[in-house]
Amino acid sequence: MGSASFLKKAQALLRVRNQLARECLAELLSVFVLMLITLSGSAQMVTTSETKGNYLSAYLAGALAIMVAIHTGGGVSGAHLNPAYSFAVCLLEQFPWWKFPIYVAVQTLGSFIAAGAVYFLYYDAIWHYSNGTLTTSGPRETASIFATYPADYVSIANGFLDQVIGTGMLILGVLAITDTRNKPVPKGLESVAVALLVLSIEVSMGANCGCPMNPARDFGPRLFTYVAGWGAEVFRWVEGQGQGGGWQ
Repeated sequence: MGSASFLKKAQALLRVRNQLARECLAELLSVFVLMLITLSGSAQMVTTSETKGNYLSAYLAGALAIMVAIHTGGGVSGAHLNPAYSFAVCLLEQFPWWKFPIYVAVQTLGSFIAAGAVYFLYYDAIWHYSNGTLTTSGPRETASIFATYPADYVSIANGFLDQVIGTGMLILGVLAITDTRNKPVPKGLESVAVALLVLSIEVSMGANCGCPMNPARDFGPRLFTYVAGWGAEVFRWVEGQGQGGGWQ
């Protein structure tokens, strides 16, 4: 009886009553879940030289992570997960503008924390694979585990267009899936539909720049690599230097 009473008191003490704080915590956790699975899929692919994963498995991890993330915080924060989506719903007057910078900050923080978690999860594998040197280019680069980099033939203009089209397709698809006036997705399967949408974009538009489609997904982990030892090269675009040679 005493134990049950203690648990009730603890639950009451830890309960977050402020709605904005609840939304921020839900969005933070959702993005953390999304990025933990997504970056782990990339880490498994890179550090094993594609013997225990490839681009398709990494794309599948990212798409399925979307589904889990939506269920993690969708009922509280809406699980925006992406500043581009938050911006779009603000333009459509479905979300207040004053919350936009707060959501962007929380989404970026969630990505940053998840990158740190993946770094420690794959710490031994990263250092073994890289031969003790953290680089953004070359045959043993590991920066692409955390952030996306363009192929060596992609120009800045083409990279920009690539992201406008890819992200635009993502936002259009999500808005269509969630529009109650449109042909509805069976209730409860919206997250599956969004996951399949993301997978379709990844396997069709991922060759140029790795298909980030999410500023927080890219900037948060990229910022982590900057402070964790990869250096300022993670923020520099150098055409013709290979997969690890540019800023997306």
